[in-house]
Amino acid sequence: MNAVLALVRAELLLHFSNRRAVLMSIVAPILIAAFFGSLFGGSSKPSTIPIAVVDRDDSPLSRQVVAALQADALLKTQLLPEADALAAVRAGTLRAVAVLPAGLGQQAGAALFGAGTKPEIQLHYDPSQASALAVVRGLLAQTVMQEVSRSTFSAHSPMLGQMKQQVVQAHDLDPTRRAELVRMFDSIQAVQQREAADAAAAAAASAAGAKGAAGGASAPAGGLSMPYTTREIEAVQTSANAAPAAYNSYAHSFAGMGVQFILMSGVELGLGLLLMRRLGLWKRLRAAPLSRTQLLGSRILAGAAIALVVFTVIYAVAMAAFGVRVRGSAAGLALVLVCFSLLTASFGLLIAALGRTPEATRGLAILATLLMVMLGGAWVPSFIFPEWLQTVSLAVPTRWAVDALDAMTWRGQPFSAAVLPSAVMLGFTAAFGAVAVWRFRWEE
Repeated sequence: MNAVLALVRAELLLHFSNRRAVLMSIVAPILIAAFFGSLFGGSSKPSTIPIAVVDRDDSPLSRQVVAALQADALLKTQLLPEADALAAVRAGTLRAVAVLPAGLGQQAGAALFGAGTKPEIQLHYDPSQASALAVVRGLLAQTVMQEVSRSTFSAHSPMLGQMKQQVVQAHDLDPTRRAELVRMFDSIQAVQQREAADAAAAAAASAAGAKGAAGGASAPAGGLSMPYTTREIEAVQTSANAAPAAYNSYAHSFAGMGVQFILMSGVELGLGLLLMRRLGLWKRLRAAPLSRTQLLGSRILAGAAIALVVFTVIYAVAMAAFGVRVRGSAAGLALVLVCFSLLTASFGLLIAALGRTPEATRGLAILATLLMVMLGGAWVPSFIFPEWLQTVSLAVPTRWAVDALDAMTWRGQPFSAAVLPSAVMLGFTAAFGAVAVWRFRWEE
């Protein structure tokens, strides 16, 4: 028994003597838990949802709807041409675009009471962000209903009289319902006349009367209906001779998990180099007529080749078994994979250059990898991050990798969309490689 206790004591002393490894084993779960808690906790402020509005109607009502959406604190609304707005949604810059149809201002008032044709609002949305679509759909319904009601029941609006005339002439309406609607219009007109009289007497009384009129207008709400219909369309890129394709969620999941585990292979590459240094193999290689840059550069190329082969196999399985398709540029996808493979290899070399021993380096390297993966949007989409964190994550190379892989697969973006992310990853590769060559120690 004493021998067993002595062995346990020795193992505990050995483990806790490596202070860096112990610290990383404690810090890593704390940081990850804090990250997810901040995202899904009730105290975190939700990020605004960037959308666009296309106003085909350009009527007073449509302009009021646009202004109300722009004033909403949950949205970041832009008024854009239709082609630019749709391209931004397909690229992932915007979450949705609402297209207000021509005739909205003329048709919505009558449609509010079930008379006439309901205008159709098209809602093009990013299919990878269903939660944002639900918010946009609800706020759009609230805003349109509010502005149509306001313009309809306003004391100075001629729309109410026009709609009363339309209801009287609508022979397809049930006679009982027609009579109820006519009585409702008469009651609202009486309230409007009292408002006008109060306004002439005093401005304050007019303001109070306006509030009363609004409350009175809502009384017959049982006869009201949604003044428009919605057609929701997935904003996915398709070629001229191809049918629109459904969004495949596996495309993003394979991009995120591929980035994570290929990056983990870079960690193993760095730890392998540390073991080689411990065994003295690097000293033997230095005896060869090769420079330090050549020796380390060969490791980067070998590591990149391995990462590229593994990532290619991952995507081959994704295409064969899960229906993932390259709807964008195949050349762009190849460029992104090559650049990320080089980034992975240089990251592994950087670990080997900065690390002291495999045991002390493993925890720090894994923590750095997990942080890069989290901030890169591999685990959860980056659009749910707070706005400040979305901006900060652009300084992480994995964010560019995941976004570029999405762009080349299900988003269907052209080759030009792969150029900037690839350039950013090559820049990180060069920086990691330069630091690694400078700081690499050849002896244990």
